[in-house]
Amino acid sequence: MGIVAGLDSSPDFTRIVVCDAESGAVLRQGYAPHPLDGVPEGGRPSDVDPQAWLLSLGEAAGGGLLEGVQAIGVSTQQNALVPVDSQGGTVRPAIVGGDKRAQVAAADLIDVLGGRGSWAQAVGCVPQAAQPVTKLRWLAKNEPEAAMRTAMLFQAHDWLVWQLLGRPARRTTDRGGASGTGYWSAATGAYRPDLVELALGHQALLPDVLGPWEAAGTTPEGLLISAGTGETMAAAFGLGIGLGDAVVSLGASGSVMAVHHEALVDSSGMITSLADATGMHLPVVTTLNAVRALRGAAELLGVPDLEALSDLAMKSTPGSHGLVLLPYLEGERTPNLPHTAGTLAGLRRESMKPEHLARAAFEGMLCGLADALDVLRGRGVEVRRIFLLGQAAELSAVQACAPALLGAQIVVPQPGDYAAIGAARQAAWALGVTQGTLHPSRPPAWQGPAAQVLDPGEEVAVGQAVRQQYVSVREQTHPGAFRS
Repeated sequence: MGIVAGLDSSPDFTRIVVCDAESGAVLRQGYAPHPLDGVPEGGRPSDVDPQAWLLSLGEAAGGGLLEGVQAIGVSTQQNALVPVDSQGGTVRPAIVGGDKRAQVAAADLIDVLGGRGSWAQAVGCVPQAAQPVTKLRWLAKNEPEAAMRTAMLFQAHDWLVWQLLGRPARRTTDRGGASGTGYWSAATGAYRPDLVELALGHQALLPDVLGPWEAAGTTPEGLLISAGTGETMAAAFGLGIGLGDAVVSLGASGSVMAVHHEALVDSSGMITSLADATGMHLPVVTTLNAVRALRGAAELLGVPDLEALSDLAMKSTPGSHGLVLLPYLEGERTPNLPHTAGTLAGLRRESMKPEHLARAAFEGMLCGLADALDVLRGRGVEVRRIFLLGQAAELSAVQACAPALLGAQIVVPQPGDYAAIGAARQAAWALGVTQGTLHPSRPPAWQGPAAQVLDPGEEVAVGQAVRQQYVSVREQTHPGAFRS
C-alpha cells in the first residue's frame, strides 16, 4: 500500500510520523514547536494566529520527511474555534483551549436553552467554557464586530485540512471533531444550525461531515488528505481501542472514555457524547481532580515529587488504615459538585501517619475515576479492559491500586505519539479505500502498542472493600450526589 503520514498539531507543537501503510510501523518522525510570540514559558495563549500552525507544520515536515508519502491524516487540539469571513480570511486569532473568559457565556447558553438536560438532549453535551459553541457566544457578546464578520466556522483540523488542499470551495470535518462543537449531535448525525444562531446571533457556513474512511481531497501535488479528527479520537484510534475498551487519562484532571455502539444522552450532563474516528461512539466522563490531588498530598506531606509520594504510599496497605480522601479539591464535575471542597475522613490515632495519607490520595483519585467509570457502566457500556494514560500511570502506587479499584484488566501503553499514529492510520484507511484494497467498514489492522498488562487477580474483593469505604464516606458527606 505504500507509506502514509499522520500530523498531530497539539497546543504547543506539531509532530509528524511517517508509517508503513500496511503494518503501521513508524519509519521516520518530525517535530517543531509552534512559533508563539509573547507567551510566558510554561504558559499557553488563549488567542493564536492559525498561521503559527502552518509554520510549525512546514518546519516539522522539513528535510524531505514526506518524500514518498501517498496520504496524510491531520489530528489537532480540540475545541479551537477559527472564525473566518466570507473571503476566507480569519476575522480574529483562533480561540483555543479551555478559555475561562467563556465561563459566563457557557452558563448563559445553558439557561437560554432551558438547562443542562435540554443541551444533553439536543447535542449530547452541556456547554463548557472550552467548546466552540460557547466561544461563539463569548465572541457575540464581547467582540460583536468580529462576530458579525464571521461567515464560516472551522476547528483547527478543519482549517488545516482546508489550507493543505488549497482552500477549496468544499469545506470538511469529521464526526469526531463535529461532536465536540456543541452544535452537532452524535446521536442524529446532524448539525443544529439554530444553536449556532443562538450563540453567534446569525447563521454561519459549517463544514460537511465526512465518514471515517472518506478523503477530504487531494493536493495539487497528488497527496491524499483524509478527513482528519480531534486529538482524543486520533489517540483512541492510534491505541486501537474497540468495544469493551475504556481509556482513563490521568492529567491534573481526569477523564474516562469508552467505545460504545450508540450515542448516550445523559440528562444530568455528566456524559459528553462524542463520536470516535471509526464510526462508533465515544462517551466521555470527566473528573476535575486526578493528579492535582496527588500533587496536593505531596505538598502537604513535604515530599519532593510524585515518585516519592508513590514510594511512601506503598508502605501503607489497602484501605489506608481507614483514611478516605474525597479529592474534590477544585469542586467536582463527576459528581456535579462545583462549589464543594475535598474531605479527609477516618482520622484515628493509628491512621495519622504520612504513608496512610499518601495511600489515601492514590485511592481517592482512583475511586473518583471509578465513580466516573460507573456512570458509563450504569448506561450499559461494557468495560473489560482499561488503557491507563499519563505520566502518573507509571507510578508503582497507581499500578498497585488501579486493577482492583477500577475492576478490570489494566493496560499501560509505552509512551508514544498515539494521536499522530491515529491520524496516519486514518490516512492509510482513506488511501486503501481509494485504491480498493480496504473496505470502508474495516480500518487497517495495525499492530497495537507495546504495553504492560496488569490483572486484578485475587485483589478484586480487596478493591471492592476499599471502594465501599470510599462510597460510604461520599454518601455521608454528599448524599444523593449521583442521583439524576
